[in-house]
Amino acid sequence: MATMLIDSHCHLNYKGLVEEQAEVLARARARGVTGMLNISTREREWAEIIATAEREPDVWASVGIHPHEADAHPDVDTEKLVAAAQHPKVIAIGESGLDYYYDHSDRDRQRASFRAHIGAARETGLPLIIHTRDAEEDTAAIVAEEMGKGAFPALIHCFTASEAFGNQMLELGLSISISGIVTFKNARDLQATAARLPADRLLIETDAPFLAPVPHRGKPGEPAFVADTAAFLAQLRGVEVETLQEETAANFFRLFSKASL
Repeated sequence: MATMLIDSHCHLNYKGLVEEQAEVLARARARGVTGMLNISTREREWAEIIATAEREPDVWASVGIHPHEADAHPDVDTEKLVAAAQHPKVIAIGESGLDYYYDHSDRDRQRASFRAHIGAARETGLPLIIHTRDAEEDTAAIVAEEMGKGAFPALIHCFTASEAFGNQMLELGLSISISGIVTFKNARDLQATAARLPADRLLIETDAPFLAPVPHRGKPGEPAFVADTAAFLAQLRGVEVETLQEETAANFFRLFSKASL
């Protein structure tokens, strides 16, 4: 059986990829990418992102509101997310969370939106994809408090936080996804953390069209580049690249249990 390679987080409908989506998908498949999770950040994207997943057998969809968009979506509550998540190709809730770096939305509004998404993850059993930037303390507090009300599956996407925060999330049962940032020269702390993450909780992603890994820095990211991140991460962890691809793919299907190829 061929090795599986999953891009657990990309934005195929974003500018930079959507204009040549068929070519982007072909390049990903040519590099061995066997599945891609296409992430939504605003309600108006949901239909288009789900349509892409309906059209492409190796693409899945999420429904959610990015923390940057929280102010613009006061009406997207748990009920609305749960309803949208009934579609067979919707396998995740999010991305949601807290972004205090840009503060594009009011922090109280971000926290309320985050909790609404947690409610949807708990109710549907679908994993919550968490975005956190410069908000470790509040993210950890909310995840811990909400886990106390009832467990829910979740993933920290594009992990760049401290090792202590990573350990907290692992203790709460979350998985951690590593992006192309790990290949950057100045990402020494992240590389040290990524080398030590437990093999059964590790996923990989591109966050395309953002964060293209070395050797593609400066270009729009695309799902094909998850192969470069996988190769770098395998070397960092001292394992064969096929082993890392298989482990991260197995972790993906265990976490996103609604996904199938």
